[in-house]
Amino acid sequence: MVAAGIDIGSRTIGFVLLDSASGELLHHDLIDSGYDPIARARDHVAQFDYDQIVATGYGRHAANNNFGAEVITEIKAYARGARYVLPDVRTILDIGGQDTKSITLDENGAVNEFQMNEKCAAGTGKFMEVMAVTLGYSMDEFAAAPLQAVDKTLKISSMCAVFAESEVVSLLNSGCPRADVANAVIDSVAQRAAGMLRRNGIYGSVMFAGGGAHNRCLRDKVSALIGFDMQVPSQPQLIGAIGAACEARRVFKQRKPSAEKCVVNL
Repeated sequence: MVAAGIDIGSRTIGFVLLDSASGELLHHDLIDSGYDPIARARDHVAQFDYDQIVATGYGRHAANNNFGAEVITEIKAYARGARYVLPDVRTILDIGGQDTKSITLDENGAVNEFQMNEKCAAGTGKFMEVMAVTLGYSMDEFAAAPLQAVDKTLKISSMCAVFAESEVVSLLNSGCPRADVANAVIDSVAQRAAGMLRRNGIYGSVMFAGGGAHNRCLRDKVSALIGFDMQVPSQPQLIGAIGAACEARRVFKQRKPSAEKCVVNL
């Protein structure tokens, strides 16, 4: 029996299959959301056989309407996915395409506290994409640019994508090297993320998930600010999908005994 989890985000769609009995990871995919994420998700899951599917992410309710997926909140999905990958994790930072999440768990893995900046793109993957384009970098180049920075005291005062873009242009026009400006941008994102983590409290092992976790300089800056090393899973953008699959596995196990009981009573 197979449990499926899908995380339909603003930039990517994560898909995971788990063995319902053992919990073994059977398959995983990460694809671009494209201009019609629900159609992409529906077409993708149609290629696989599974017994139960649960969706999370921005498109979870549309997934319920379009292909019958049950739903789980992103917070719960990330909590379960993080514990699947790192059983002792207590603190999670997720920087995704359009939101940043800070989550703390109790000793049993239940959500204790969380914060999200879902009403503003400041400090998210989209924010960093806009800054990279403004600076003329690819995302990989932008992530590595702070290593070439000379003046590391430069600051970006605004976290609003619109105002920050104007500020970056102004700094470039004043002659600031773009590597210095990139370092300032990543500093500002790190400061915001660290502040969210501190407000929630930081306990035990810390996981960095989401697309932002691929940015090594950002990870190092946040780690330095909070005083904890952050662990990055091999597939940081799949944590939500893994958590959704864990929920699908749980739902399937709950339903299976009742189904068997009905068969016996016939």
